Amino acid sequence: MREIHTKYSKKNPGHYVPAMEHNGTLYISGQLSIDNETGKVVEGGVKEEAAQALKNLDLVLSEAGITKDKVIMCRIYTPDVAYWNDINEVYSDYFGTHKPARAIVPTTPLHHGCLVEIEAVAAME
Repeated sequence: MREIHTKYSKKNPGHYVPAMEHNGTLYISGQLSIDNETGKVVEGGVKEEAAQALKNLDLVLSEAGITKDKVIMCRIYTPDVAYWNDINEVYSDYFGTHKPARAIVPTTPLHHGCLVEIEAVAAME
């Protein structure tokens, strides 16, 4: 197994790594809609939060040496299924023609009051 870190992950007090690679598969921990520079949830609503969570996902993919076209599966957590359309729009723009398997899961409130958290699985080859 190989741990994947970002320049921001050393500041995170949580007992996990941003991603773990094993046997050619990258397992990416949930990426919240927090701006890594400020440590705060981005403002503007669910679309901005979805874009930030995907930006954070992109950072982890980059640190692993792969791109978003290697993503196999995403799970998106949100506190209200009413956000589905807005999240789907931002997600579609991000992935373009690539369509990983996906689930959008309505939850109770997310950590730090975020509206979006995205975890993913990607191929390392």
